[in-house]
Amino acid sequence: QVQLVESGGGLVQPGGSLRLSCAASGITLDNYAIGWFRQAPGLEREGVSCIGVSDGDTYYADSVKGRFTISRDNAKNTVYLQMNSLNFGDSNVYYCAADKHPPTGQVMCVFRAAEYWGQGTPVTVSS
Repeated sequence: QVQLVESGGGLVQPGGSLRLSCAASGITLDNYAIGWFRQAPGLEREGVSCIGVSDGDTYYADSVKGRFTISRDNAKNTVYLQMNSLNFGDSNVYYCAADKHPPTGQVMCVFRAAEYWGQGTPVTVSS
């Protein structure tokens, strides 16, 4: 069975940084487009950052552009989201997802859909 396991979330002060990890089993991530999404309880899912099968194919939501960076380590079958300059609006539960179908990372993030989802890791920005 496919599993995506997120880690790295936690409590951070405004302006601080976190690095989220998404470790996969049952699939090889370099064959998939991978996305990081966030969804607060009861609110709409947001595509934060997505990367296509090609490492150069990346997309960032306007709200995180210039602050977040998505990357992958194929040897570890893991995708990362480096989050810098965190603000209160970044507080959320962050989920990673994988899908072979989106032609680009942007499409994956905009359509906010994927085949496989992790359970999420919470990020809380608080002073």
